[in-house]
Amino acid sequence: MSDERSYWLETMLKIADPVISALAEGRLKKDMPVECKAERQTREKFTYLEALGRTLCGFAPWLDCKGLSREEEEKRVRYADLTRKAIDNATNPASADVMNFSEGIQPICDAAFFAHGLLRAPVELMEKLEPRVKKNIIDRLIEVRSRKPGYNNFLLFAAMIEAAIYKLGGIWDPMRVDYAIRTHETWYKGDGVYSDGPEYCWNYYNSFVIQPMYVDILALFGPVDPDWEQYIPAAHKRAKRYAAIQERLINPDGSFPPVGRSLAYRFGAFQHLSQMALQHSLPDVITPAQVRSGLTAMIKRVMAADTFDAKGWLRIGFCGAQPGVGEVYISTGSLYLCMAVFLPLGLPPQDDFWASPAMDWTSRRMWSGGACDIDEALHFTKHKTIYDHDTYLAHGGQH
Repeated sequence: MSDERSYWLETMLKIADPVISALAEGRLKKDMPVECKAERQTREKFTYLEALGRTLCGFAPWLDCKGLSREEEEKRVRYADLTRKAIDNATNPASADVMNFSEGIQPICDAAFFAHGLLRAPVELMEKLEPRVKKNIIDRLIEVRSRKPGYNNFLLFAAMIEAAIYKLGGIWDPMRVDYAIRTHETWYKGDGVYSDGPEYCWNYYNSFVIQPMYVDILALFGPVDPDWEQYIPAAHKRAKRYAAIQERLINPDGSFPPVGRSLAYRFGAFQHLSQMALQHSLPDVITPAQVRSGLTAMIKRVMAADTFDAKGWLRIGFCGAQPGVGEVYISTGSLYLCMAVFLPLGLPPQDDFWASPAMDWTSRRMWSGGACDIDEALHFTKHKTIYDHDTYLAHGGQH
């Protein structure tokens, strides 16, 4: 492993291990603290599924990665086995660590991150599961349908849950997928950015949720129905533009603007840039090497602060332990969305992302007086949806 990959892997496992190991041994609820601004008993209902779903969301691609060194492969095999045991305990009604998928609104969110994690490791976290565990997962995900999603990014959560049910062989609901896709098309604001609901707010939810889930939902369901497939080209152009914006938000010292809500997710704010690197979908104006270099500086900048408690669990904060940063919906389990920055560990060491020489990212190059390209907006109108009945029938016209 290169020094950078070694650092990324060591950091990712340091964050993930308390969650995965405790849950694999059936002691997560016993061991994990519940730091929160709200009453503990309120967030306790949700925090454990939050921890699992968000850890898997970033952890999963590495579990399916091939072409690793012997040392890294041994770790991957070990954690893949632990993760399958953790998933079993989380979804088995007879387990002491079985999680809440059916009470409150929060499970919609974290069942979706859980589902996204499964989809990001189709071999280790889907194919290799025992039939009994697959059935339990489907049953738990179907339980979430009793919850009503909000009129915002939660619509994508509902669609992502259906995506996992579909891939696991369960009976899925096309309406939840269709509504999420069509509604988010109406929320596109321009220059690569969607609003989180009818009103736009400046925050990192285009990266925490919207762009990564929307791109992956379309990739999975586009071939199922031409009504959905037609949205893919526009979504990809917007995703590339937003990735370019994200890369420019990494400051020369690895910091980034503390704007908007949910800042306690730390560098999970750059999930979208990491996913675009993982999927070899970065825009032409930025290279994998400069993304790796910028993200490495960011991870080091955040991890240099007091991030963990004495037993290795994450503390609420943006840069260190800062309880005031946490909104009322934030608890210990919420914090593990920071894991999403580690998606490129799903690329093998030979990939350009890891093998290319280090390179200054845009802001570092510009603030040091280096040559840079002009930043250009994406001038792209909202997609015109096919509503005409005859055209719909000509495309197949049925689910």
